[in-house]
Amino acid sequence: MKRLENSRLIFGSLLRIDAPHLVERYNKALIAFGLPATEMKSFRIDMTGYSPEVAEELGDQAYLDPNGVNRRFIILTPEQEKLPVVHTQFSNTAGLMHEFFEGNRRVISAVTIKDALYGEIEEPVAVVNDIEDLLKINEVTFRVLSADGLLSKATELRMLADTLTTSQDGWRDDDMLTRMVELAQATGDIRQNPLVPDKLVFPHLSYWTAHFGGIFLFHDDKAMTVICDREAPGFRRSRPWEVSYIDIADHERIFDYLAKTGRLELPQASWVERSGLYIHRGIMAVHDLIRRTAPDLDLTGVDAVWLQTWMQRNARTIAEDGLYPFFQEALRMIELGGHIRMSEIAPSRRLLLVRADPTHEDKWLVNRLIARISPFDFVSRFIFDKQGFYEAYGTYPEYYRRHVVAYLTNTYLADKTALRARLYGIDGARDDA
Repeated sequence: MKRLENSRLIFGSLLRIDAPHLVERYNKALIAFGLPATEMKSFRIDMTGYSPEVAEELGDQAYLDPNGVNRRFIILTPEQEKLPVVHTQFSNTAGLMHEFFEGNRRVISAVTIKDALYGEIEEPVAVVNDIEDLLKINEVTFRVLSADGLLSKATELRMLADTLTTSQDGWRDDDMLTRMVELAQATGDIRQNPLVPDKLVFPHLSYWTAHFGGIFLFHDDKAMTVICDREAPGFRRSRPWEVSYIDIADHERIFDYLAKTGRLELPQASWVERSGLYIHRGIMAVHDLIRRTAPDLDLTGVDAVWLQTWMQRNARTIAEDGLYPFFQEALRMIELGGHIRMSEIAPSRRLLLVRADPTHEDKWLVNRLIARISPFDFVSRFIFDKQGFYEAYGTYPEYYRRHVVAYLTNTYLADKTALRARLYGIDGARDDA
């Protein structure tokens, strides 16, 4: 993983924390969670306050996510809103954090001048034992505290101020007035700078979770669809009257569901030719074939000419594998007819010819699912399914690891936005991409 880190393919956009007062506030939050304070004077954090250095020091990568639910967070500065989330069990953790920042921006800016916010993204379950526990999570509540008690002081001051304005004898209570002065010295004027977050409850809709090897849960109005390994506990047993279940190995049913619900962009010349997606996936298929058939081959400095030469010399191997010819034939069908009749495509390969509808709110989640089903495409997997990418990277032979890092550095990192827009039709930034 060191090569990935040095190439900024992991932990590449984190925020350095080295100001003594911020380190002190971070430690107060750790202690409040029942964890030991860090002895480091400098470390990096992501949007939730997770630090790879602190995790290594504690010997616990899940120190802010001990049970895979009720995610902890530590907010030292409003700048964290712009950071990625690098360690999470749920794909929508970053989205929920963004909603919290957006809904409480003034409060966060005011509190973090003097204090740090910490707490949990509370869900209605303490642990996840089966799919039923995941189905219970329809919304989350942010339980927020502050390291130096600024929130509790602001809340107390607000209550006393309300008492003062509604009680006829409030102005005569010297003890209460003295207490209000003491609190105001710590909080400032809460009428001008509110210090208590008021938007704390957010919906928990479609998402992927790492539990049980990876589960995709999609919401459609009042219906839910779960896509995962059929061996996951609770599969087809939890709420079968309102939840549909699809085995993640059943690519035909997955395609039918995603297409029926309008989550896919089906093959049309208008986007296929402009995007170059089939060409990209064909090249990825060849790269993966090289990995499987020639794991000791040094790919340092390979270019398009070298790749074409290798393909000519290994034409029989490519034909037997079938993936590269499949994408070439799909391109030919697009050029001749402008579209592809999906009924003529083998059910197991239909998902290889589509991408998520760029206008659908679940586009990142759908592209994650397609990337999981297409593990040969390490570029798509890195963009949409980083957990899966890092797991697969650990199994690659050394020469192929070097190649993957070099390829991602020279293509994706060179211009993330442009490549996402071209291949997948997705504009704009993404915190974890």
